[in-house]
This record gives sequence, C-alpha cells and structure tokens, in this order.
Amino acid sequence: MIRPTAGFIVYGVHKDGLLDPMGTPFIDDSIIKKSKEALIKSGINLVEHDIIIATKAEAKDALKKMKNDDNVDCVILFSGTWVWAAHLIAAVRDFAATGKGVLIWTVPGSQGWRPVGGFVMHGALKEVGIPHKFVYGSPDNPKEIAKIVSFCKAAHLKNLLNMSTIGAFGGRGMGQTCGVADPSQWMKTFGVDIDSRDTTQLINTAKAIPESKIAELEERLAKIFGKAPERNDANERSMRLYLALKEITSKENFDFYTIQSFPGLGDDYSATCFAQSMMLEDRMPTSTLSDFNTAMTVFLLTKLSNEPVYYGDLQHVNKENNEIKIIGDGAVPPSLACEVGPAGFATHGIPTEGSAGGLSVSLVCKAGEGVLARLGRNNGEFEMVIAKCTVFEPSPEEIEKRRLECGIPFWPHAFVTVHGDIEELLEGWNNEYACLGYGEDLYDALVDFCKLTGIKVILP
Repeated sequence: MIRPTAGFIVYGVHKDGLLDPMGTPFIDDSIIKKSKEALIKSGINLVEHDIIIATKAEAKDALKKMKNDDNVDCVILFSGTWVWAAHLIAAVRDFAATGKGVLIWTVPGSQGWRPVGGFVMHGALKEVGIPHKFVYGSPDNPKEIAKIVSFCKAAHLKNLLNMSTIGAFGGRGMGQTCGVADPSQWMKTFGVDIDSRDTTQLINTAKAIPESKIAELEERLAKIFGKAPERNDANERSMRLYLALKEITSKENFDFYTIQSFPGLGDDYSATCFAQSMMLEDRMPTSTLSDFNTAMTVFLLTKLSNEPVYYGDLQHVNKENNEIKIIGDGAVPPSLACEVGPAGFATHGIPTEGSAGGLSVSLVCKAGEGVLARLGRNNGEFEMVIAKCTVFEPSPEEIEKRRLECGIPFWPHAFVTVHGDIEELLEGWNNEYACLGYGEDLYDALVDFCKLTGIKVILP
C-alpha cells in the first residue's frame, strides 16, 4: 500500500495575526491544525511550509521548496483567507510544469474569507489552464478528506511511473492487437521506458537455477498450498521459470513486466501460468501475452490495494443481473482463494497454447468489494474503463457446476457483480482481460490518476 507525500502550503493576505473588524483573526489556526491532522491520519505524509504565503517572493520560495523535493508528489494549497491570485499564479504554474499534482482546498465558513480565497485561486488556475483539483469540504467530513487522499495517491502513482521501466520478454502474444505499446507514447504519457528482452535469456537463467533454490521454493509452496507440487519435468520447469523471472526482474530493476507466453515459452520451455501467479503473489505487477495495457492496469491496482491483483478473461456476462465471470489461464495469486475454492495445483492443459505444458493454479476468488479496470487505446488514444464491483462466492453446492460451465474447471474463477450500466461497460471494454483489484477506495484514485495523465475515463 502506497503512502503519498504532499506539500502543504497555507496562503492568504490577512495573516500574521491580522484581525477582522469584529476583532477575530482572519486565519483560524485551529482549522489549519485540524486539517493537517485529518490528512496525516488518513495516510498522507506532509511536507509543511513554515509561513503563510501571500507575496510573489513567498510563493516562489514555497513552491520551489516543494518542486525540489523528490518525495513530494503533489502540493495542497490551503486557503487560509483571501489572496491576490496574481501573486501566486506564476509559482504554481512553475511547480505544475513538473507534472506533479496541484490541489486547492478550502474549508467552508463565512468568517475569515476562506472560501473566497479558495474560489479566486480555483478560477485563476482555470483561467491560466493549470490542471488541478478543487475541494470544498471540512476536515471533519470523511468523504471530503477521501477526495484529497485519492488525489494524493493518484499523484504518487504518476510519480512512481515517471522514469520507471517495464520489462518485455518476447514479442506479441497470440496475435493480440489491443495490448501492444508504442514506446514513444509510453515515455511521453507515463515516463516509462520499455526494455525488451528475448525469452532466451529467461530460459538460460531458468536452466541455471541451482537445486537448492528449487528446494526452498517447494518449502514455501507447501505452506501456501498445503503441499508442494509433484516433482516432474514440466512442474520443475514451471518453478524454474518463476525463479528466473524473480532473478532477472530484480537484477534489471524492472518495476513491472509483461511476457509473451504463447507462442514462444509455451512451446520452448514452459507455460507461464504458475510463474505469473507467484509473481502476482509477490506483488510484482505483470501481464501475459505481452499485453502492456493490462500490465499498466495491474501496476496501478497493485500499488493502490492491500491485496494482490488478479487478471483474467472476461469470459461470461449475465446482463440480467450484472454478473461477470472472470476466468484466467492459471495465473492468479493464491492468497486470493476463498474457503470453498481453495488454491491448488493444476496442469495448464490447453493444446493451442504451447506443447511444453506446466503448472497452473486453481482457485475461486474470495468475496470482497473492489474495482474492475483496464487501460486501452481508442484510435491511438489512451482510455480506461473503471467500474466498482462486488466479488461474491457461489455456494458450495454451486461451485463445481459454475466451474464446469467454461469447460476448463481447473482454471481460476472470480464471480463479480458490477455496479453500473453493464451495457456501457461492455461497449467501452477494450480486450479479453479484466483486472480485478480489491478495495473500495481504488476507484476514485484510478479516476484521479487518469485525469492527471490525460487518459479518457469510461465510467459505466
């Protein structure tokens, strides 16, 4: 779970103890204190500026301080009272040019001119074209604080991606058109470098894994699954592939990765299902079939959620009750298993997806509130479908029947009820894969991230 860092700057001309005509201080220090405490309690690190700013020189110093601090993801401009917007705007523009987020927060109340100070800055930033978020709300209101927190998380995600690297093992998988990436577009939009590698490196590394590492992994698997997988050639190759991915991604400092899977590794060495499952369990964002857009979505959800992320095929939709069944290819973090569909080992078992075979993971995802999402492109422009959902567990009597429906009962299953217009979701969807993240608070942060990065949002 990420913990964003926000610069906190209070502004206003009526400062330094200045009193209104009724003898009351314009700036309410108790409100400022309460506001900061609410943010810290909600998981935001604050970098505070030591004075209330009002002049051009003060604004320049304050925003420069936040600009030069690499830990600062965004700046919160807190309206203490009225301000001459023209004195702040240049410094705010300079800070915003870094790509870091800007948020204006004003607390309701007629005394002290706080709201008008907020609105005048809100309007000034709109007039100049400086992207920002505006929040009008009390620190005592959890919904208003949540808006600020989601924005800070989104800004943190944007900064995490900047100058990061995605590893790409192999070429396009299974003829997918809706998962390919333009390296220039990824660098321009996200600041992400694509480091492409041949799968030969993976195979050679896998073959060189010492026996001691295999034995250590078997001990870990016995704790996770209740037993280690049967030791045979195909299963051992699956384990070796996982350890090879861990080794290379760590050595190369990949922040996330995608892998071709089929064709390629599925014929040449091993199906990737087990390796992908364990990398997801380790909270390493990834995707199959060299699907860059899924990998990006998994990255975002992984950083936002307390749970690992599952991605699979949007395999069956019941429009009558907004139900979606997500069936993966055996790539699922085992810790997401429910009690009636526990994690177990299975064989990959799809003849059209390589002859090498290998391990996969079988389970039914546990119940919980979450988000379905996937990044895609429409005519070359990024867009993301985001929908709130509830993951449910069928009854023990229904589990086997529901798993048999797809003809591949040993693959992972997630049963999801979508909150929203199912027709709009299907119309907006952009691939076979759906990414499932657990946590009700993921939704707003994803929306804010898209707004910060210029991605069109589709909200069914």
